[in-house]
Amino acid sequence: MRTGLLLAALWLFLVITMTDGQNRRDKLRKPNGGMRRMKRKRDGPAGQAGVRWGRAKAPMSRHPLRAEPVRGNVILLRSDGDVLQQHSSYNVLPDPDLGLELSGDSPAPRNRDDYHAVMTDPQLSQEEIQRILWREEEEHLEEEERLRERQERKRKQKEMRQRIAEERRRKEEQAEEERRKMEQEERRKAEEEERRRKMEEERRRKEEKDAWEREKKLREEILQEEDGEVWLRGDVFQMLPKEDEEPEEPDLLPAPIPRPPAAAEDELKEEKKEEEKEAGATGGSLLPPGCDISDVTLTCNDAKLTYFPPLFMPRLKSLSLEGNNISSIPAEAFNGIPNLEWINLKKNKLTSAGIDSRAFQNLTMLRRLYLDGNLLDVVPANLPVGLQELKINENRVQKIYENTFQGRSALVILELEANLLSEANMDARALAPLLQLSYLRLGRNHFRTIPQGLPASLLELYLENNLIEEIPEGVFNNSKNLNVLSLRHNRLEETRIAPLAWIHHRSLESLDLSHNRLYLVPSYLPKSLVHLVLVGNRIERIPGFVFAHMDPGLEYLYLSYNKLDGEAIEPESFFGSYHSMVELCLDHNQLLNVPSGINEMTNLHFLRLNNNKIRSVPEESICDPERSGDSTLVAVRLENNLIEPLKVSPSAFSCVRSSSSVVLKPQKTK
Repeated sequence: MRTGLLLAALWLFLVITMTDGQNRRDKLRKPNGGMRRMKRKRDGPAGQAGVRWGRAKAPMSRHPLRAEPVRGNVILLRSDGDVLQQHSSYNVLPDPDLGLELSGDSPAPRNRDDYHAVMTDPQLSQEEIQRILWREEEEHLEEEERLRERQERKRKQKEMRQRIAEERRRKEEQAEEERRKMEQEERRKAEEEERRRKMEEERRRKEEKDAWEREKKLREEILQEEDGEVWLRGDVFQMLPKEDEEPEEPDLLPAPIPRPPAAAEDELKEEKKEEEKEAGATGGSLLPPGCDISDVTLTCNDAKLTYFPPLFMPRLKSLSLEGNNISSIPAEAFNGIPNLEWINLKKNKLTSAGIDSRAFQNLTMLRRLYLDGNLLDVVPANLPVGLQELKINENRVQKIYENTFQGRSALVILELEANLLSEANMDARALAPLLQLSYLRLGRNHFRTIPQGLPASLLELYLENNLIEEIPEGVFNNSKNLNVLSLRHNRLEETRIAPLAWIHHRSLESLDLSHNRLYLVPSYLPKSLVHLVLVGNRIERIPGFVFAHMDPGLEYLYLSYNKLDGEAIEPESFFGSYHSMVELCLDHNQLLNVPSGINEMTNLHFLRLNNNKIRSVPEESICDPERSGDSTLVAVRLENNLIEPLKVSPSAFSCVRSSSSVVLKPQKTK
């Protein structure tokens, strides 16, 4: 029993001894024990003295180890140099780089702020110490490698930032260069656009001039006198060459035989007598002041003549006696001037009874006769067969008989405005003989409907300022060539226009229905219509698809001075004219916004929306941002609305060729 206890105690002692030795060796190998203690910063937590624990980092090549360790004490110092703790159970190796010299019990560090101590266990062999130092050296090298890598990363990051900055600077320079190029290109485009705008403006003016030239020529008299030649409307008459421009026939007669002086003197006397006789026949100095004789033209306008002057001028072609007090024309008035081509007797006091029935019958060369502003109650009889233009405006004509124009098939222009005519006193067959009549003016009379019997050759008909209330069906069936029709200032209502009155007309391009009693844009308009004027009516709505049947499509639409409001225009109101509309005028109405469909008009040149109640202009209301190609819009007028110009986006007018062509000022305040 005792032997067993003894053996057990001995075994327990051996186990304890071996365990203690192993623990001591493990403690030296741990990172936080012995020589593996890490440094601590001098500045520790508040209220504590900073203590630094060091380890050897000197490489083997620089600090060769001594063969035997030096016996000494390990001294732990505070940061201020005071002794904190001392142990004498370790061997110490000094660190020459840090100036730490430990000898005996008197530590004398050269540098308090940085030192290293190597603590060794007396039981460790030299090889173990060498391995520990190698590990420390490897860690030191790894630390230096990490430091180099960190510095290398910082250097690369710095280079990267420099490259980025350089790239940014280069891109900014490129952007600046691009901006300069774009500005130059924009200036070039602006100059080119200005030239194009001027050319377009010139073209527009020419088109506008051409569009109204026909009406202007037919409505106004263009008279110019130059070197005795009278120029009249060129759309009807060709200019006649002057006599002095006609080529003279070569003189093929033999030279005259010389006569004796006495015979020559007698011949000169005879010629002088003939000249005196001719001068006396023309009236010579008997003509009143204000008369002008020039080549083949005689003008006595506003000369206060009370009678038709006796004239003997066979070469005379133009005679103007306008603005006198002549009341009669005798039968022999034109016997001395048989070659007249143009006679102007406007603004006299001629009566039908005062004009002899034989007065004009021998004027076979007469082409134009103007009798405006007299007191005639019937068209003069026995007019020349070759007469092409007859004007009897502002007289008292109140009857057109069946045979009034019998045999006058050469007549092209007939004007009977401001008389007392109506469908009751104008025979339906009166115009039938006028086989070449192209231009007829019957305005300012008393017609209540379209006159019957219009010639098939008629191109333009003007019936403004009458009392027309209806347009019956078939009234234009015979006038298939009619191109211009003016019915302004009448009493038309859309319900009094027959559906088949003109819808199938293939030539009627211009229709003026302004200043009537229309409440809607009429349906069943002519299929060929291009120019429609509806100014000054009472129109409150544009029905949908009202222009859809037109071919090639409506180009000019004037709806100014009507009663169009916010609900007047439907999305389909302009259907059929999106690619044809050139000029649209909706000014002086009560519109609350820009009508829909305008941004779809690809050929629009002029848009007038001034004097309405529009408050805003959305970006896509006038210009379609998805449309490609050059814009045709030249001018937009929006003044006298309720718009705040500063709140309108510039892109709302991006399709207008010139910003100066957009008129937004002035605006109403209420």
